Order: sequence, then structure tokens, then C-alpha cells
Amino acid sequence: MPHILIVEDEAAIADTLVFALQGEGFDTTWLSLGAAALEHQKSTPADLIILDVGLPDISGFETCKNLRRFSDVPVIFLTARDAEIDRVVGLEIGADDYVVKPFSPREVAARVRAILKRVAPRPLMEPGMALFQVDADRVQISYRGKPLNLTRHEFRLLNCLLEQPERVFSREQLLDALGVASDAGYERSIDSHIKSVRAKLRLVRAEAEPIQTHRGLGYSYSPGHS
Repeated sequence: MPHILIVEDEAAIADTLVFALQGEGFDTTWLSLGAAALEHQKSTPADLIILDVGLPDISGFETCKNLRRFSDVPVIFLTARDAEIDRVVGLEIGADDYVVKPFSPREVAARVRAILKRVAPRPLMEPGMALFQVDADRVQISYRGKPLNLTRHEFRLLNCLLEQPERVFSREQLLDALGVASDAGYERSIDSHIKSVRAKLRLVRAEAEPIQTHRGLGYSYSPGHS
């Protein structure tokens, strides 16, 4: 649950924001002083700060300047002033948005959601997506969401390895997966296919080594190296 710190000295405004944000599923903390907000952010970092410009101890602008010395937390300014220069100053010192009083609490909540979505770290893959996806009907394998340009033999070879992670397959067993008789003298062609598949995997993620070599034994697929 994202934690929103509200720094506002007018209780009625703060209560309205707390009600609106908690109704949207956010956790909230309310403080009325800039100095207290700075200490709170050092000890209990919030995910976003809604900061009033006209605080009784130090201004919201000064609070934000001090905040930026140790935190890049998103900040939305609240102010009763609608002058362009105030908005420009607020954004230049590190604010992410600017809301003028009176405002709609639902609009503030929507802006909070939009900013948190924008600054959230993006995973390399969608949650729950496997490293490899095999589409047998289309004879296609994707790695980290990217389709691999595989030959028919490369598809069968990689698919065989993926079906049994960590199992070491001999060259003869991999030849069987390709539909080639092991006595046909093609064992070393497996090495060439493996080299080609590895090169295509590295185009997606250069540092990964999903296919492991076991000298004198063969090859395996290792999820931990993917």
C-alpha cells in the first residue's frame, strides 16, 4: 500500500485529503510543519509527499529544497496562489505537480496515482511471465518476451532443453530430439546448433547463459543463469 505524507497546516484541508486518499487505498500520514516532514521522511520514507507552500515554520518551497538534498520522493505542491511564477519555481526546485486551492480531492488522488505509476520501476518482464514461452503450433520460442529467430533444428534443440531444466542431455540424446540417428556421425553438429542458439539468446540479454556446457557430458538449461 503506497504511503502518502500530507504536509498541510489547515486541518480541514488535510482531513479532506486523508479521506479521499484512504478511500483510494493509500496509507496516509498528516503533519503540519515542514521541519517535521523532513525528519519524518528521513526516518519513515513516504512514497509521495503532498506539500503545502504556505506552512507556518518554513515554506513548502524551502522544505522541498531541503528534501531534495537526501530524497527524490515525488512531490505535489498545494497552494492558494495561482501565479505562473510560483508554478515555475515549484517545478524548478523539484516538484512533480502543482495543485491550486480550492481543488477537487478526487483530482488530487488521480494525480497521485498517475505520478506513482510513472515513477514505479518497470520490471524486465510482466509479473508471472516465464523467461521462455514455447508456441509449438507456430514453432516459436520467445525469451524474455522477445521472439527468437530459430531454425527448425534450433527450435527442437532448445525446446528439448527447456522441457527438463537442469537435466544434462548428451549429444546423442539431443540428436534424437532433432530426429537424427545418433550413429549418423552428426554429434558435433549439436555444438554448432548450441553456439547459434546462444548467440540469439545473447541478443536479448548479453550477460545471460541459460544453456550450460558440461564437459564430456553434454548440455543443460539452467533457469538460474537466465
